[in-house]
Amino acid sequence: MSQTAKPAKQQHGGLLANLLFNLIIPTLILTKLGKEEYLGPSWAIVVALAFPIAYGLRDFSKTREANIFSIIGVVSIALTGGISLLQLDPKYIAIKEAAIPGALGLATLISQYTRFPLVRTFLFNEQIMQVEKITQAARQKGTEALLEQRLKMATVLVACSFFLSSVLNYLLAKWVLVSPPGTTAYTEELGKMTALSFPVIAVPSMIVMTISMIYLFKGIEKFTELTLEDILQQH
Repeated sequence: MSQTAKPAKQQHGGLLANLLFNLIIPTLILTKLGKEEYLGPSWAIVVALAFPIAYGLRDFSKTREANIFSIIGVVSIALTGGISLLQLDPKYIAIKEAAIPGALGLATLISQYTRFPLVRTFLFNEQIMQVEKITQAARQKGTEALLEQRLKMATVLVACSFFLSSVLNYLLAKWVLVSPPGTTAYTEELGKMTALSFPVIAVPSMIVMTISMIYLFKGIEKFTELTLEDILQQH
């Protein structure tokens, strides 16, 4: 395949850790501790931003590469906090919630024409698969081009999961956020939106992501004749 996989030691932290430090914990701080009787809106933003910034710096010290999840976390929290502090119309939260996964979907599609396709971050990476073994097997069988085509189609499926998340994010935000920003009701609605985001957004998106992974696995097995045990990293 045209791109050479990076060694496992250069991979960013696991998906669960990325979600916790860059999204879940900061969002909970904004929604639960942003009330005046706790941290207040301003300090809640500062504390929430500290998590993705600290995690991103820690990751950078290990990999010498920017962590895209931390960057997205910082941008998302800053936008949410800024919209709340400025007491802008809740529709801007809905737009922001849709824009970030939408931008990720576009970036995933565009990146396949660059040296650093994002699908290698989400699926085809050393944390999940034995990339070097797969690449060598495809090269030996002369099926690199076919496997590359399968990887590009998997990229489209991954992008579709982000686009689905974008649409669901927007609809959920429009449905839940109805109170003026800066009010207690608005803060509670942000918390409700966060609680609902997993069943409403994450589950359908993860189903699409899982389909793309299965599709890629089947292609690898077909074009390399490796077994699933050979493909997956042994932890």
